[in-house]
Amino acid sequence: MRIGYARVSTIEQNLDLQTEKLKQAGCTRIITEKASGAKVDRPELTRLLRDILREGDTLVVWKLDRLARSLKQLIATADDLKARGIELASVTDQLDTASPGGMLVFHMLGAIAEFERGLIRERTMAGLAEARRRGRRGGRPRSMSAKDIAAAQALLTGDVLTAQEVASRFNVARSTLYRCIAEAKGLVPRQRLASPQVV
Repeated sequence: MRIGYARVSTIEQNLDLQTEKLKQAGCTRIITEKASGAKVDRPELTRLLRDILREGDTLVVWKLDRLARSLKQLIATADDLKARGIELASVTDQLDTASPGGMLVFHMLGAIAEFERGLIRERTMAGLAEARRRGRRGGRPRSMSAKDIAAAQALLTGDVLTAQEVASRFNVARSTLYRCIAEAKGLVPRQRLASPQVV
């Protein structure tokens, strides 16, 4: 069975063009959705992929960008469908994974995506290595300096101010205050404290 999926970004947009093209492509059932492509939660697409499509079916979209937010997500979706015996076709892109040519295009897309990820990793590692060579450290700036932490500990020891009041004086959250003090004492690795600890 050829099942279509049509999506527009806003309620004002019209689905008629997509649904008409999907009918012309032989779809006997069409699932429609009005949701932004950047939106993670697309319930109709989730229901289609999880509950409706079966082995031997073909998922048909008007354009590939209707199905996925990124090339990586598109490749992952296509691979998942293929593993379940479901083909993918795009009307506008003239692509069908049921044909050898269609699968070749998808493999090329996957290779391009992997090549791009490799370039990004390579540039990132080169940038970090150059920063280390220049004596720079990566990561976010420290919330509290060593001097701030020492002062905060002194204020807490006096039992005059509460932890919340001390944290407010240094413009940090109470959990950040606890974490910084614990890190300074060597009780936890830096930036790895999951929850505040009483000190």
